[in-house]
Amino acid sequence: MLIREFCAENFTNIPLAVAAGAERIELCDNLTAGGTTPSYGVIKETADYLKDSKTTFATMIRPRGDNFVYNSIELKIMETDILKAVEAGTNELVFGALTPENELDSDALETLMIASQGLPVTFHMAFDKISADQQKSALDELVELGFDKILMHGNTLDKPVNTEKIAELVTYANGRIRLIAGGSVTFENAEKIAKLTGSAYVHGTKIVMI
Repeated sequence: MLIREFCAENFTNIPLAVAAGAERIELCDNLTAGGTTPSYGVIKETADYLKDSKTTFATMIRPRGDNFVYNSIELKIMETDILKAVEAGTNELVFGALTPENELDSDALETLMIASQGLPVTFHMAFDKISADQQKSALDELVELGFDKILMHGNTLDKPVNTEKIAELVTYANGRIRLIAGGSVTFENAEKIAKLTGSAYVHGTKIVMI
C-alpha cells in the first residue's frame, strides 16, 4: 500500500489533502525555510479535525530554518514544543539534530526522544547532511534511539531524488526503521519512486492532487 504523506504548511490545505486521499500529514510552518514548528493552535485544530479520520499526522519540531545544529536554549525550546505538541494531540513527531560535523547529536536526540513520550518519531531531511559513508551507522543509531522513520531525499534538493541511495538504505534497514522518500515527489511520480526505492512511504507538498 502506498502511504502518501502530504507536507502541509499550517492548516489551510489539510481538508483538501484529506479529501484527496492523503494517508498522512506532516504539519509544519514556514516551508520557505524548510519547515518549522507550527503553533499550538494549529496542531490542536489539526488533531481535532483528523480525530475521526484514517489520516494521521506528524508535527515538525524545528525552532528555526538554516542548519540543524542547536544550542542548549534551542534544544530547550524543542523539548517544550514537543511536550505541547503531544498535549495538543499530535499522532507523531518529526525532528532531527546534528553536530557541527554533520553527525548525529546523540545527546540532544536522547533528550528529545524522552520528551516524545513514546510517540513515533521521524528523523527529518537533516539525514541528507550526514556523509554517505556514515549514513548506515547513523541509521543504526537512530534505530537504537527508537526512531520509527527517516525522511530523506538522497541528494541536494536541486537534484532529483536519489532512489538508488534510498533503496540501498531500505535494504540495509531490513525493516528495523522505515525510509520515506521526499523532495520532488509528486502525485505523478510517487508510485514509480516507491517502486524504485522499495519503500511504500512518499512525501511532498504535491503528493496528492489538490
